[in-house]
Amino acid sequence: MANPGISRFILGRATSLVKNAGQTNKFYSSSAAASYEFIKVEKVGNNNSVGLITLNRPKALNALCAKLMHELNTAVKQFDADDGVSAMVITGSEKAFAAGADIKEMMDNSFSQNIKSNFLEHWNGLAKAKKPTIAAVNGYALGGGCELAMMCDIIYAGEKAKFGQPEIAIGTIPGAGGTQRLTRAVGKSKAMEIVLTGNQFTAQEAEKSGLVSKVLPPEQLVAEAVKLGEKIASHSQVMVALAKESVSKAYETTLQQGLDYEKKLFWATFATKDQKEGMKAFAEKRAPNFTNE
Repeated sequence: MANPGISRFILGRATSLVKNAGQTNKFYSSSAAASYEFIKVEKVGNNNSVGLITLNRPKALNALCAKLMHELNTAVKQFDADDGVSAMVITGSEKAFAAGADIKEMMDNSFSQNIKSNFLEHWNGLAKAKKPTIAAVNGYALGGGCELAMMCDIIYAGEKAKFGQPEIAIGTIPGAGGTQRLTRAVGKSKAMEIVLTGNQFTAQEAEKSGLVSKVLPPEQLVAEAVKLGEKIASHSQVMVALAKESVSKAYETTLQQGLDYEKKLFWATFATKDQKEGMKAFAEKRAPNFTNE
């Protein structure tokens, strides 16, 4: 039997994140109230249920400077706390998702400065998002840009997208997950080749290796990523939160530990109204009416 205390804790945590709201029915809404310098923020999709964050530093090919990352983290936290938003899409321009970290900003750092400031730790804000995140990658996703895409739960890529971890060519190594998330996504041999050579690879190669789940024409990319977000938003957001947590656990545990964790989450769903409604609707051959409870 599942521990009732564990079940209540899990469900309480999930439910607090995902109650749905928002009644308008537009594809693109007006921009969010917050004003940013290096990103654009909108609510899009059916019922404005998808948060769209567009990296917007075109002259630098969306190079990831400290202020851009601060703004991105702020926007992610706001969408995470917004009951009307069920998923997020992160994108850039057709030329570049993000061409890398801002090298000029970091090149004079010292080892001691990096330790004292815990340099790059603040980059993990996107990876810590509780709601599903989708990277819509057009153009270059290199270095920090590739790492940023890998922080998302799902990656869609435009047909001309280029990925890579070229840090080795400028005398350093990836520092925001490039050697870790990439290895988990594509395996040791392929990750070694990418990291040790610094070579770029195409969207088609990324899909073949398992890094990317779908390749699309560039002009359709963001719309298809939003459509995916809408599909996610159509389900019980309590279940979406639990499912994301369970899949993520697979990267941090042994198989048996993961199976045990998954089973307990599965048991816990039977304490929700949405489980009762979903299975009843299936038996009655009708669409479920989830209330995120």
